[in-house]
Amino acid sequence: MSHLPYLAAGWILLAGIFGMVTSRNLVHVVVCLSVTQSATYVLLLTIGYRKGGTAPVFSDIKPTGKVVDPVVQAMALTDIVVNATVTALLLALAVQVAKRRGTIDPDQLRPLE
Repeated sequence: MSHLPYLAAGWILLAGIFGMVTSRNLVHVVVCLSVTQSATYVLLLTIGYRKGGTAPVFSDIKPTGKVVDPVVQAMALTDIVVNATVTALLLALAVQVAKRRGTIDPDQLRPLE
């Protein structure tokens, strides 16, 4: 088994975290969070991959045949939906911050009063 997909997921995760830590823009932070969440897709697909496996439709394969785990695929699809929802919510919050405070730089935002 190759360790390359695990390394790729780790690299994507670290790149997203680095972008969030060094960002001076709320929209950039949201995009970096989305990149960080996409590392979970790679990790889930790596876990669910089976060499020589087929789709989990049991009507056309032998009972002893290798199949890919359908639960991992469902979790990846759910993760995509959650990522889209979180990204939309955070972008809407960034727009409201820009409207009310006049800036999207986290350092220039003063504490809530």
